[in-house]
Amino acid sequence: FQIDKYLYHMRLSEETLQEVSQRFGREMEKGLGADTNPTASVKMLPTFVRSTPDGTEDGDFLALDLGGTNFRVLRVKVSDNGLQKVEMENQIYAIPEELMRGSGVQLFDHIAECLANFMEKLKIKDKKLPLGFTFSFPCHQTKLDESILVTWTKGFKCSSVEGKDVVSMLRKSIKKRGDFDIDIVAVVNDTVGTMMTCGYDDHNCEVGLIVGTGTNACYMEEMRHIDLVEGDEGRMCINMEWGAFGDDGVLNDIRTEFDREIDMGSLNPGKQLFEKMISGMYMGELVRLILVKMAKEGLLFGGKLTPDLLTTGHFETRYVSAIEKEKEGLQKAHEILTKLGLEPSHEDCVATHRICQIVSTRSANLCGATLAAVLRRIKENKGLDRLRSTVGVDGSVYKKHPHFARRLHKTVRKLLPDCEIRFVRSEDGSGKGAAMVTAVAYRLAAQHKARQKILEALKLSHEQLLEVKQRMRIEMEKGLGKETHAEATVKMLPTYVCSTPDGTEKGDFLALDLGGTNFRVLLVRVRNGMRRGVEMHNKIYSIPVEIMQGTGEELFDHIVQCISDFLEYMGMKGVSLPLGFTFSFPCQQNNLDEGILLKWTKGFKATGCEGEDVVNLLKEAIHRRDEFDLDVVAVVNDTVGTMMTCGYEDPYCEVGLIVGTGSNACYMEEMRNVELVEGEEGRMCVNMEWGAFGDNGCLDDIWTEFDLAVDELSLNPGKQRFEKMISGMYLGEIVRNILMDFTKRGLLFRGRISERLKTRGIFETKFLSQIESDCLALLQVRSILQHLGLETTCDDSIIVKEVCTVVARRAAQLCGAGMAAVVDKIRENRGLDFLKVTVGVDGTLYKLHPHFSTIMHETVKQLSPKCEVTFLQSEDGSGKGAALITAVACRIREAGQR
Repeated sequence: FQIDKYLYHMRLSEETLQEVSQRFGREMEKGLGADTNPTASVKMLPTFVRSTPDGTEDGDFLALDLGGTNFRVLRVKVSDNGLQKVEMENQIYAIPEELMRGSGVQLFDHIAECLANFMEKLKIKDKKLPLGFTFSFPCHQTKLDESILVTWTKGFKCSSVEGKDVVSMLRKSIKKRGDFDIDIVAVVNDTVGTMMTCGYDDHNCEVGLIVGTGTNACYMEEMRHIDLVEGDEGRMCINMEWGAFGDDGVLNDIRTEFDREIDMGSLNPGKQLFEKMISGMYMGELVRLILVKMAKEGLLFGGKLTPDLLTTGHFETRYVSAIEKEKEGLQKAHEILTKLGLEPSHEDCVATHRICQIVSTRSANLCGATLAAVLRRIKENKGLDRLRSTVGVDGSVYKKHPHFARRLHKTVRKLLPDCEIRFVRSEDGSGKGAAMVTAVAYRLAAQHKARQKILEALKLSHEQLLEVKQRMRIEMEKGLGKETHAEATVKMLPTYVCSTPDGTEKGDFLALDLGGTNFRVLLVRVRNGMRRGVEMHNKIYSIPVEIMQGTGEELFDHIVQCISDFLEYMGMKGVSLPLGFTFSFPCQQNNLDEGILLKWTKGFKATGCEGEDVVNLLKEAIHRRDEFDLDVVAVVNDTVGTMMTCGYEDPYCEVGLIVGTGSNACYMEEMRNVELVEGEEGRMCVNMEWGAFGDNGCLDDIWTEFDLAVDELSLNPGKQRFEKMISGMYLGEIVRNILMDFTKRGLLFRGRISERLKTRGIFETKFLSQIESDCLALLQVRSILQHLGLETTCDDSIIVKEVCTVVARRAAQLCGAGMAAVVDKIRENRGLDFLKVTVGVDGTLYKLHPHFSTIMHETVKQLSPKCEVTFLQSEDGSGKGAALITAVACRIREAGQR
C-alpha cells in the first residue's frame, strides 16, 4: 500500500493510457508528413518492403545479420509444395575488437571473407544466391537495396562508413575477392524481419514489435500516406523508430523523477525517452533508483545502503523477471538483495516485488498504448469496423518476463475493444526474417515479369496502330465500292442525310426513339435568330415483353397509342407535325424516309417486320387509329443523330462516334464516292457499322487469346470483332479472362479462382471506370473486388487496376486508330493539306471512363497529324438528333419548293 502511494505517478490509469495512445497517433502523422517529418521525433522511416509473405515463396536464400559483436551468416531454404517449410543452417562469426574501431573497408572485407568461408563449407560458391542483410544500426534507406548509415551505435566506430551506402561497400569487398558472387537484394531492419518471419506463417501479420534491450515497431502503411516516397499505390512497411517518442517533450507530464534521473546518467541524454521507460536496458536500473531513494528516506532496508546497490547497472533486468515469478519470486528477491549486500526483511522483499511489478506493468502498459495507436491506424486505413490482425513479437523482455506479454495483450484489448489481435512470437527475425524479405522481393519480381509478358500482347505500338488505321481505310473503300460492297465487313451504309444543320432551322418536330425495352416520344421546338436554341419535352414509355415478341401490328399499334397519349399530355391533340424516327436496329435505307428492317436484335421478336419498311408499318398503324396524321420525314440511326446534335452547336461537326455498350461511327462522305447511290453532287452521311471491322480476319494479328475467349462465349461468335475489343459490353469480360489466366498461373489471388470469377459478365464495365478513377484509393478497388466475392490483398488490387488500365488503353487506342482513318479520308476527299473537323461523341464508355477519351484523342493526334480534331460530347443524339435531321430535311424541302 505504502509503495503504491509512493509510486503513484508510475501507475497509469486507463484514461492516461488512452491519452498516450492518442498522442502517439499524432506523432505518427507528423513523421509521415513531408513538412512535419524533419522536426518529428518519431521518424517513421520507409523500408521499401512493399509486401508481406503469401506462403508461395520458394528458393534458396542467404542472410547476413550484423547488429552487435557477433555476426551470423545463414542459408535459408524456403519451399512451397503445398507444405510451406523453411530449413536453415547458420554459422556465427566474431568481430574482433580492433575491427570495430578500424576502417570500414577492413570491416566489410572481414564480412566478405566470412561469407566466402560459409559458402565454401556448404559448397554453394558457384551459385549466385540472393542475400538479405540485417543491419541493425540507424540508417536512411532510399531503395530496398540501398541503406546509408546515419551513425554507428553499440560500440562500433569504423571510419568512413557513416554517410555511405553499406550495400555498395559490401559489394565492393566481394567483387575485390572475385571468388564468389551474390545478389544483395534487401537491407532489413530487425523489426521488419520480425514481422516478415511471422508473416510467412500468418498472412494477417502486418505489425512487427520488439521489446528487448531496446524497443521498436514497424507496420504496413498505405503508400498514399507516405509523403517521403513517390507513388500512391499499395503499401509499404514503416520502421517507426518509436523509442524516440517523447524526445520533443510530449511525455513530460507522465515521466517521473526516476525517468529523468536515468536519462541524465545515460550515454544519450534527451534521446530515446520512450525506450528508457520501457526496454530491458533500463528496467532494472529504474527499480534500482527507486530502491535507493526509498532506502535513503528510511522506507526500506532500515535506511541502510550498500556500495553494490549504489552502482549503476547492478540491478539487472533479468532480476525483475526472476522476482516477479509466481512461486519462487519472494525467495528470489531475498537472494538478489542479499547478493547486493543488504539484509532484507520479509517486508523489504514484498516491497521490492511490488516495485518490480509497478515498473514492468508500466512498461507493458505504455507499450500497449502505442501499439493500440498503430493498430487503430491500420483499422482506419482499411476503413473497417473490426480489425483482425496479427503482431509478430520478439525480444527478451516480451519472451522472458513472466507477465509482460499478458499485460501488454490486456492493455491493447482494453484500448481497442473492437479488434481481434493475435500475438505471435517470432523466431529469428534478423536471420530468417531477412531471408523472407528477400524471398518476397524475389517472388514479386518474378510474378511481375510473368504478368508483363502476358500483358505485352495487349500493348500496341505506334506502328501497329498505324497499321490498324490503314486497314480500316481499306475496309472503308470496300464498303463504299459497288463491286466490293456485298462481301465487305464494314458496310458503309448510305443514310440519305445530306446536310448538317446551318442554324436557320425552325419549327416544332416530333421524335420517336426505339432502341430497347423503353421507348421515348419527344416534342422538340427549334428556334432560330436571336433566340436560337432547342427546347425539348419528352415522355418515356415501356414496351411489355409480350408486345416485343408478339405481332408487328401489335407493336406499332402500341407505339401509336403512346404518341397519342403524349400529344394529349402536351395539349396538342390533332396537330400534324413532321416526325423523325430513331430506329436502332440494323436497317437498309433506300431513302431518308424508308428503312427496311434487316433483323431484330436486343430481344425483339415481333413477327411480320423483318424485310419490311418500318416507316410504312408506322404509317399503317397511324391510319388504323385514325386520330391524327403525322409526316414521317426521316428514319435515323443513333450515330447519325449524335453527329447532328453536335452539328447544331458546331458547323465543323461532320463525324459522329458512339462508344458505349456498342460502338459505331458515321461521317460526311462525298456523293461521288458513295457508289451505292446515284448522283455525284454534294455529300451524304455514311453509317459505317464499324463494329464489324475485323470480321474477315484482318485484325487477327493483334487479336489475343483473351479476345478469342470473349468472342467464343458471346451471343454472336465471329461477328463484331472490332466492337468486342473496344466497347463497354465486352471490356469487363476481357479483364475477367485475363484475371482468370493470371490466377491459374498463380500470379494473382494466391492462385485461388473463386466461383464468382468464373461467372460470365460479373465484371461490369462500369467497374473499369470506377477502378481507374484517380481519386479512388485502392480501398475502393478492394471493395469492388470483395463485392465480386474476391478476397484480395493490396498487391492484388494494384494488379487488377493495371489490367483494367491496359485493356481500356488498348480500346481507346483502337478507337482512335479507326477515327484517324475517318478524318484522314475526309481530308483527302477534299484535297486538303490540313483539315479542321469536329467529332460529335456519345456513349457511356467515352463519357464516364476517366482516361478513355484522353487516350483516344492523343491517338488520333499521333496518327493523323494533318488534322485538327475537336471532340464534342453530344446530348441526346437519338432524340434531339432525330428531330434535327427532320428539321434539316424540312428546311431543304421548303427551299426546293420555293
